Amino acid sequence: MQATRLTLICHAATPAQKYGRFPDNESVMMDWQAAALSLAGRYKKNLRLVCAPEARAWQTAGLFGGQAVIEDALRDGDVGDWRGRAISELDSDALLDWMTHSASAPHGGESVEQICARVSAWMKTLEAQPGHVVAITHPFVIRAAMLYVMQCPVSMFYRIDVEPLSATELRFNTVWRLRLETHA
Repeated sequence: MQATRLTLICHAATPAQKYGRFPDNESVMMDWQAAALSLAGRYKKNLRLVCAPEARAWQTAGLFGGQAVIEDALRDGDVGDWRGRAISELDSDALLDWMTHSASAPHGGESVEQICARVSAWMKTLEAQPGHVVAITHPFVIRAAMLYVMQCPVSMFYRIDVEPLSATELRFNTVWRLRLETHA
């Protein structure tokens, strides 16, 4: 049986990230149109390129290839009323509750548990689909995937940092594994 290879790429940096705001459907900061296909040679050509539906994800996907297929399961976490707001503007008790209780959603959107459940369900569908999937998505989705693969408790969600344009390699061959690669 051929293995499933999943490469999760975090979208390029956005103004919201730079200024400590919760995401909205903002564009990336780089000139993504001028950089189109600039990373297309990074992976072999026989891959499936998928991305989240937000502008920052499909703009980043354009760096890696032609038309990416929109995959709703890769969408960013819904932060409800906090969308577009600066972290410093939020009620500190509500923010602490959200960051310490994975079932909490004081913003009216998704809880961390809901994000993790959505991503886990999507990853289970990949187990029967061998080949290479390159998925352009968001830090929350990549964190959830890491927890699923490493079988960590949801309480570890905020202990994973995901940088813009970083790549996380995961493989499935009867079990999921994290794969650390060198680029020497």
